[in-house]
Amino acid sequence: MGPGAPMTTAPLRLTIDKDTGVAVVTLDRPDRLNAIDLAMRDELVDVWGVLRFDDSVRAVVLAGAGERAFCTGLDRGADVPQPNSPYMTDDPLLRVGPKANDLWKPVIAAVSGMACGGAFYLIGECEFVVADPAATFFDPHTTYGMVSAYESMHMALRMPYGEAARMALMGSAERMSARRAFDIGLVSELTEPGGALEAALACAVVVAGYPAEAVQGTVRALWAAKEAVLAQAFAQAPHLISLGNLPAERQTELFAGRRGRFRLR
Repeated sequence: MGPGAPMTTAPLRLTIDKDTGVAVVTLDRPDRLNAIDLAMRDELVDVWGVLRFDDSVRAVVLAGAGERAFCTGLDRGADVPQPNSPYMTDDPLLRVGPKANDLWKPVIAAVSGMACGGAFYLIGECEFVVADPAATFFDPHTTYGMVSAYESMHMALRMPYGEAARMALMGSAERMSARRAFDIGLVSELTEPGGALEAALACAVVVAGYPAEAVQGTVRALWAAKEAVLAQAFAQAPHLISLGNLPAERQTELFAGRRGRFRLR
């Protein structure tokens, strides 16, 4: 298999360039705004596992197909069974990211279009974010009667507390622009229009050219600085979700009545 050859099919694409040592993982459901259904969730878990064992891969870029969205979180059409108990809430996206699957190779997010809700499970486990100027970031959970728990916990460690709180509490009424995300440090580079993937790849090629042991040790050290905080926060998340979420049918009603208007800041 030559450089750049695709290794998997929809809902996910994995491309590995053996010459540069860079893999590109692409969320490939543009017709669903790259929302994650259970098939994509399972395939992401598998792909992170593949990349753990492929020593030719030394850096990874995570992107979304199409121009409209990087990822819009969990697909609302996904059938996610839950135990009938407040003590056993199963979160379908908890293991969707690279760190949750013990991958300690650097992952760079290339964000174009919308990144919202469950997308933050992925962004929260990437080393840094490169964004197109048209990218937007928001969290609609509260609008639809859902607790933003894991998502907000990730974002509270990626941006100032007030910004994370505003994003979570304003719901679908407001979206953070790529410029604002860059100004507060959520985004590390703001590219020319359409340039996010190319810029992320350029960074990945540089990092992949360094000794892998040093790079992976640095990734692990960076994550160690915040994983204890996340672990303590995550321990509370299931109970907060169980207590605060509206019944599923009420969430559906609110979602069906949503309005398309929002403020961009």
